[in-house]
Amino acid sequence: MIDVCVAGSTGSIGTQTLDVIDTDPDRYRVSSLTAGSSWEAVAAQALKYRPDTVVLASDANLHQLRDALPQSIAVVVGEAALAEAVAAADVTINGIVGFAGLPATLACLEAGKRLGLANKESLIAAGPVVQRARRTPGAELVPVDSEHAAIHQSLRSNHDPVRIKRLQITASGGPFRGKSADELAEVTVAAALAHPTWAMGPKITIDSSTLMNKGLEVIEAVELFGAPSTMDTELGFDDIDVVVHPQSIVHSMATFSDGSTIAQLSNPNMRGPIGYALAYPDRLAAPYGEIDWSQAQTLTFEPPDRAAFPCLDLAFAAGRIGGTAPAWLSAANEVAVDAFLEERIRWNEIPSIVEAVLTTHDGGMGETLESVLEGDSIARIRAAEALASRPSSTQGLT
Repeated sequence: MIDVCVAGSTGSIGTQTLDVIDTDPDRYRVSSLTAGSSWEAVAAQALKYRPDTVVLASDANLHQLRDALPQSIAVVVGEAALAEAVAAADVTINGIVGFAGLPATLACLEAGKRLGLANKESLIAAGPVVQRARRTPGAELVPVDSEHAAIHQSLRSNHDPVRIKRLQITASGGPFRGKSADELAEVTVAAALAHPTWAMGPKITIDSSTLMNKGLEVIEAVELFGAPSTMDTELGFDDIDVVVHPQSIVHSMATFSDGSTIAQLSNPNMRGPIGYALAYPDRLAAPYGEIDWSQAQTLTFEPPDRAAFPCLDLAFAAGRIGGTAPAWLSAANEVAVDAFLEERIRWNEIPSIVEAVLTTHDGGMGETLESVLEGDSIARIRAAEALASRPSSTQGLT
């Protein structure tokens, strides 16, 4: 029996993780659930799965949750409790949204356990810190993002990292593929949340619409598979391409020295990558995303429109700067996306806010957790200042 901690259990990744666990209850046991403020949702999950522990991010709803659950389930609060719950599990699926997922990432790896990482921001913002944790004996990082799970699978048969020449990260293009910059000036929140192929949480859906998610995934790919990582390759930002693939069937690819390209294909379903991380190095019995190859298939590929979607190049720039620049990028983007979702800025102002913050990067190296946290904090302050300093004629939406 494999004990699983589902971090961010009430979100999109968390609920789908529980769906996957339901397919094989004799193999997986939910040992802990963690949530932010959705105490009623996590209470319902806890009553069904009967974990040892439920962890809340704050004590705002602590008493209500304790009253809703039997005494056999421990209800605890804070980062120390989260770290203890993660360390006790065999596998943690980290679906916590944003930079808040970093403590769960570090706690799992530092405990020498397997981490199924859906929280890209923690690796992007704190790459050097996470890399040190990855070197803990027994620690194992299996990516849950569909693109990185695809690359992970494409590289499994390769025994010589020197032979890996390029990676291709695919992008659906989001809901605005083919739109010009002028057409994107009046994008609504509802339109940006209407992703054509994937069902995801609001933050990552907006990132998909701006292509920021692809830029973040490029930084993540360098951390996962490039020179700083345990893969021991020489891959860097010049060795990774972003390719628009609207069907979302090819989830990413790896090209080798002999010209061969290996890709992972399946219908879009996040339960597949989640199950891959849970079962690794085995595979699930449940066929999530299986393609019916008796039916005609059309797969198309095209380059991204970098002029209409400048977030992609901003992410490449932050990755090349290195140090705390990716943390600044991620933090500024979170602030800007929240402002857009609250209809305080327009969709096409998101990259402007991020660029304004990134151009003031202080050169921090991000070698310690404290420096990463400080960089994240400074970038959020700079992003708030950039929001406040926008011309009054464009404040908010009309």
